[in-house]
Amino acid sequence: MTRAVVLLSGGLDSATALAVARAEGLVCHALSLDYGQRHCSELDAAAAVATHLRAREHRVMRLDMGPFTGSALTDPGIAVPEAPSTGIPVTYVPARNTIMLALALGWAEVLDAEAIYIGVNALDYSGYPDCRPAFVEAFQHLADVATKRATNGSTTAIRAPLINLSKAEIIRLGTRLGVDYHLTVSCYQADSLGRACGRCDSCRLRRQGFDQAGLIDPTRYMP
Repeated sequence: MTRAVVLLSGGLDSATALAVARAEGLVCHALSLDYGQRHCSELDAAAAVATHLRAREHRVMRLDMGPFTGSALTDPGIAVPEAPSTGIPVTYVPARNTIMLALALGWAEVLDAEAIYIGVNALDYSGYPDCRPAFVEAFQHLADVATKRATNGSTTAIRAPLINLSKAEIIRLGTRLGVDYHLTVSCYQADSLGRACGRCDSCRLRRQGFDQAGLIDPTRYMP
């Protein structure tokens, strides 16, 4: 069996990345991180997506990044912005994708997995530095030198299949691959039922993506 570890946040992009890995014939082991984010709705969504897309297993690892203050996603004292901003937004979580990929790399080595899938995107995104091609390439270099598997000549590929797609293109791809976007939660401040605020940057990009894709937005919004 050819295995892959798929980082699964419960949002639109990571669900699509899981669908891509499944479509490529890989046995998928989904990994989510409970890092002290504002709500657990996205973790519930990740579990539902993993089941729907028939991941072999889904694990949630707990790592409290709350003490590393400075992000609106982990510090309740910082408001989530509801208007477009310039530069790196306050919703950036320091080194989050680096930490997630490092954990995925460890599990991939245990599983003898040939690939790690991550749903980062460099077009319709919020300006995070760890969503760029240069970041993925740098982590690939790390994976090529940092593990026993790599030393023995078996590289673990870091795959970012959505990196150069617009949000609309991602949605069309996922729709073709059978993703049920009704199950996903992208909102930075969703409520306990997984309903989106409709005002944050993530909600804006998601709604814009469905509009541009010409598809009905299945997102559940708060009243």
